[in-house]
Amino acid sequence: MIILSSLLLTAQAAAGMPDCADPQVQSEMNICAHREWEQADAELNALWPQVRAVMQREDGYAVEDDQPGYWESLLAAQRAWIAYRDAHCRLSSYDARGGTMQPLLHSTCMTVLTERRTEELRELTRNQMSGEAKPGTEN
Repeated sequence: MIILSSLLLTAQAAAGMPDCADPQVQSEMNICAHREWEQADAELNALWPQVRAVMQREDGYAVEDDQPGYWESLLAAQRAWIAYRDAHCRLSSYDARGGTMQPLLHSTCMTVLTERRTEELRELTRNQMSGEAKPGTEN
């Protein structure tokens, strides 16, 4: 019975279908953590067109000066954030460097930071659409 159970778990993990509600072995935990990050990343990517549209619209109302516009600034910030996220999560996973837990730590970090960034972008969009300034941005 134990052998059959082990074979079933191994087959599920090999097929990429672990029960993420109750992962039993490290490989399943790694797969499930990666799936959570993929979901978080998909949510951020689904929000991106809306954020881009709001920033591009705001560029139409921006004061003419020598500073980058909303969209250009957002794009630069997003590119910098991606570089930060990737480097930070790589570093944070080094607590288990070379071990079977490293992918879990990496994916979990990617999920947490991506979910935070998604909320930041939602908040930025809400503020721009409502005309509200965030604390510390007033003149």
